[in-house]
Amino acid sequence: MPHLDIINLSADYAHLKVLSGVSLSVEKGEVVCLVGPSGSGKSTLLRVLMGLTLPTAGAVKVDGREIDYHSKASVRAARDRMAIVFQQYNLFQNMNVLRNITIAPVEIKGRPRREAEEEGRRILARMGLAEKHAAYPDQLSGGQQQRVAIARALALKPEILLLDEVTSALDPELVNEVLDAVRGLAAEGMTMVIVSHEMAFVREVASKVVMMDKGKIVETGAPRELIDRPKTERAREFFGKILRH
Repeated sequence: MPHLDIINLSADYAHLKVLSGVSLSVEKGEVVCLVGPSGSGKSTLLRVLMGLTLPTAGAVKVDGREIDYHSKASVRAARDRMAIVFQQYNLFQNMNVLRNITIAPVEIKGRPRREAEEEGRRILARMGLAEKHAAYPDQLSGGQQQRVAIARALALKPEILLLDEVTSALDPELVNEVLDAVRGLAAEGMTMVIVSHEMAFVREVASKVVMMDKGKIVETGAPRELIDRPKTERAREFFGKILRH
C-alpha cells in the first residue's frame, strides 16, 4: 500500500483547470521530485494535498485512508501527518528562532513547552543551526531562514514533508546549505515530495522524478532514466532546454 496515493486528482482556479487527472503513488521513505515549466501545476498539487486548494475531482489517500477535503476534521488529521515548506520563509519576525519552531507544537498541538523546546533544539542541530536558537529572523541569512522554516515543519513531526521550491528565493551561494539539509532528511528516510528546478540536486536525491506540464503528468521515471533518456517528445524538449543552460 502506498504511503501517499493520489488518484485522478483535478483542481481549478476560477474557470482555469490547473490540475487534470493527476495520479501518483509515493512509497514510505521515497523522495519524489516534481519538475516541469512554470504554471504546470506542481505547486498547486502540494497545496491540494494540504487542503489549501480544494480538489474538484479525484482522491488522496494516506496509508489507504482517504482525506475528505470538505471535512475540517479530516483535513486536520491529514495535516498531522503532512507538513509543507513554501518558497517564502514566513517566519514570525517578532519571535526568535526557537519560538518560531515551538509555537505550533505548543499552541496548536498542546505539547509541553519544555518538551517542544528540547525537540526544537535537536532539530536545529540537525539543520546545522544549534547556535542560532536565540537569534531573530532578521539576523539570519536567507539560507538560514529557510532551514528554520524546514525545522519548523519538522517540529510538527510529519510523516510526509512537502517542499515547494525551497531554494528559489535564495541567492545562489545560499542554495547548497538548504539542499544539504534536505539531503540529510532523505538519508534519514523521510518521505518527501519536492518541487524543484535544481536538476543536479533532483538527479542526486530523487527516488522518482515526475514531469508535469499543463496540469498533467507527462512522464515519470528514475532520475537518470527520465532526465537523460526521456521517452516523450515534451519531456525531451523540456530537459533539452534546461540542461543546455
